[in-house]
Amino acid sequence: MKALQFSVSLTQWIALKTFGIFNRKFFYRGPLAAVKLVDIPEPELPSEEWVKVETLLCGFCASDLNLIFLKESPTASPFTSFPCVIGHEVCGRVAELGSRVNDIKPGDVVTVAPALNCAARQIDPPCPACSQGMVANCENYANGNLAPGLIIGLCADTGGGFAPYFVAHESQIFKLPEGCSPEEGVLVEPLSVGLQAVYSNMPQKGDKVLIIGGGVIGTMVLKAIRGLDIDCHVAVADPSVFAADLVKKAGADHIITDGNVFENTLRLTGAKKYKPMMGQEILMGGFARIYDTVGSPQTLNMAMRCLAAGGILSQVGIWHDVKLDLTPLWLKQQTLKGVYGCGYAAYKGEWMHMFDIALNLVREGKVKLNDMITHTFSLENFEEMIAVNLVKGQHQAVKTAVSFVS
Repeated sequence: MKALQFSVSLTQWIALKTFGIFNRKFFYRGPLAAVKLVDIPEPELPSEEWVKVETLLCGFCASDLNLIFLKESPTASPFTSFPCVIGHEVCGRVAELGSRVNDIKPGDVVTVAPALNCAARQIDPPCPACSQGMVANCENYANGNLAPGLIIGLCADTGGGFAPYFVAHESQIFKLPEGCSPEEGVLVEPLSVGLQAVYSNMPQKGDKVLIIGGGVIGTMVLKAIRGLDIDCHVAVADPSVFAADLVKKAGADHIITDGNVFENTLRLTGAKKYKPMMGQEILMGGFARIYDTVGSPQTLNMAMRCLAAGGILSQVGIWHDVKLDLTPLWLKQQTLKGVYGCGYAAYKGEWMHMFDIALNLVREGKVKLNDMITHTFSLENFEEMIAVNLVKGQHQAVKTAVSFVS
């Protein structure tokens, strides 16, 4: 079968970082490219608790783009194995079952939680993180009966969504409810990430909240807040007029497109601005909660300066080598929280996986996802998909995906 496979050596990494300065196409085209369309066999079930899934749609995530362009921190490399078929935002049809799989049958249309945690690796007892429901933050990503890999799409043994077939453990499989389309199913993973960000930094009634970045994840954080019926004021900061349109429809109360987050914070929250003898202004007062879906040095430093005393900043965007002025952190006794993947939380009195919460919200009509996928591509046209994602505003692109449906 044809698959979009990622692999990189240290020599290749150095060469791409050098030549890629002159032309970004080196990263995904030609002999040096880390990602290539290859012929590989269909993956086999690792054990009788596993399921083979026929891919219908696979979303192209910003983390996939960062991986291809070698922007991810090498710190995570012990938890990845090459060569791997990328793609973790998936919707597919069950094609084959292990003999010990329950409550799933061939032909079921499913979405898949990508984390390859203790359950998938058949490690018992589970690690402390998995035991607490933090199943995306497992301590055993390099152990157990699988090759290292944080998720499907970064593990040599499972395959990924940019191929006609991949395998997943039964604990990762979530059936789509009646009436839920594959286009909605493929977006359950990013919605679940947005839900995780909100659950780990839950706004209270009347809070002033800021979301930095109006892309897919920023919009999903907003959709999660509105879907959970949280009565708070939400501002979204993004310079793109196209993104502003999207978040307005999703329920943003205020949209900051002029780049002047400080002045907007003053006006929206009643904060006061102070100018140091050198450097950027700092605000006293500000937003109670901020979700930074960009995670750059600029946005993190700005967010801390616009966050109120005792406020919580959720760092959802993935970056590395960030230099921070920690003065606002201690001066205003703030909390900086990381967000990665999704786990379990209480919903309507039940302890549920974030995928189940997301599917409930979609089924109940609390969250609409059918406005998010704007472009689909065949697997063979992956280079065009990458090119579109490099200039999404120019193409009016929100979420792009590979479709295996003829």
